[in-house]
Amino acid sequence: MNIYVGSIASDLTEEELKEAFEAFGKTSSVKIIKDRYTGESRGFAFVEMPEEAEAKAAMAGLNGKELKGKTLAVNEARPRTDDFKKGRGRGGPSRGGGRSEW
Repeated sequence: MNIYVGSIASDLTEEELKEAFEAFGKTSSVKIIKDRYTGESRGFAFVEMPEEAEAKAAMAGLNGKELKGKTLAVNEARPRTDDFKKGRGRGGPSRGGGRSEW
């Protein structure tokens, strides 16, 4: 199960986040999302846990808990939409770069 973790501390490492989730079961991946230009944390992450029961226990156990001074927001990650996959962010208009008709 893919889990969204929001409101994470800027200095939290993937290893620290993995340790928090592994208290509830096996964690197959942890990815803190970083700004592509600065390399700094964007304040959220995704954690993959293969066992649904363990993932649900982790979500219940960690949502609203404090980790490194920040209160975590933990819930099931929503799948990306087609617009997001096409580079249109959150469903906004495309920023096309083609020729404009005069």
